[in-house]
Amino acid sequence: MHLIHAMRRPDINLCVYCGSSPGQNGLYMRAARRLGRDLAEAGIGLVYGGGSLGLMGEVARAVLEHGGYVTGVIPEFLIRKEIMLEGVNDLVVTRNMHERKMTMFEKAAGFCALPGGIGTLEELVEVSTWAQLGQHVKPIIIANLDGYWNPLLELIEHMHREGFFHSSQKVRLDAVDKAEQVVPMLKKRLKEKRVPGWTPDQLSRRV
Repeated sequence: MHLIHAMRRPDINLCVYCGSSPGQNGLYMRAARRLGRDLAEAGIGLVYGGGSLGLMGEVARAVLEHGGYVTGVIPEFLIRKEIMLEGVNDLVVTRNMHERKMTMFEKAAGFCALPGGIGTLEELVEVSTWAQLGQHVKPIIIANLDGYWNPLLELIEHMHREGFFHSSQKVRLDAVDKAEQVVPMLKKRLKEKRVPGWTPDQLSRRV
């Protein structure tokens, strides 16, 4: 089901994965607001999980407040639990989580993970796995705010050292330290005609 508000649909959308809670560190909510503003000012649309709570709601409201375009994608059973955000430009209600994730994937030119819980981790890992299997070359950006994602980045490096990444399994993850680095990184990757091969030991935590 689609509910669409009249506004020019952007050519480029960034899918943002993030928590439906604000977290314990105030930096996370400030970063969500900054990313939302940056997306709106750059004319890049937001695709996200459709809720109004936590970082999820904060980034969407910031996009809307600065005149940007928001596409919310939410399954029927989460409409009340995540308190669906009213006023988004394009609202897609899906039957289940699988349809939600595929819809978000299809609408996005790239992906960014802000801090979040198991759901955010699962979405980030899944879209990274699809890239590893050659199903897409869309940019994947990790907003490693205050080192939040360090344990995951260390685990990826550990997997590589232990021999669980092979030359045929290449995926590029770009980790940035600040919200304001996300849009420039997305633009940089989208300007590239193709994403070069990458292995985890080449990951830099600062850009």
